Amino acid sequence: MSKQQVTGERHWYVLHTYSGYEDSVAINLKQRIENLNMQDKIFDAIVPKEKKIKIRDGKRSTVEEKIFPGYVLVNMIVTDDSWYVVRNTPNVTGFVGSGTIPTPVSEEEWSFLNKRMGADEPKFKVDFEVGELVQITDGPFKDYEGKIGEIDQAKGKVKVFVTIFGRETPVELDFLQVKKV
Repeated sequence: MSKQQVTGERHWYVLHTYSGYEDSVAINLKQRIENLNMQDKIFDAIVPKEKKIKIRDGKRSTVEEKIFPGYVLVNMIVTDDSWYVVRNTPNVTGFVGSGTIPTPVSEEEWSFLNKRMGADEPKFKVDFEVGELVQITDGPFKDYEGKIGEIDQAKGKVKVFVTIFGRETPVELDFLQVKKV
């Protein structure tokens, strides 16, 4: 690590962690910053998350999902000792970069990520795909089966092709009105 180009600049860096340990890595890292008096070199650790709408059993709920499972962002000035503290946090497998030299997150990436994390409107989480057979659970076509022709993530709608009187008819429905067969 001593060959590290220490720029003395504060940037966001990406840590690779064991999957499922992202939150504990962020918490541990924050505790280590305090315990080891690194507040002047390591400033924050976050697990990028976004809100999504999931529909399960006809019920709509908002959940927070990790944008990049297995990764944690850390805001720091890279020095030999700050690198060592972060790198040796339990369940951290390394920095994203070449060799031991961490690559900072670009301003464009950070801006994009920040928008995604701060989005007030949650995205719909769809657990079916185009061509899949579904049953309509609500509305005038209740109990009919059909194939999904289109999915509109933004509006939370699906176009289902239902066979009525021997011909396929497209029906636009809310995600809540269909379930997998």
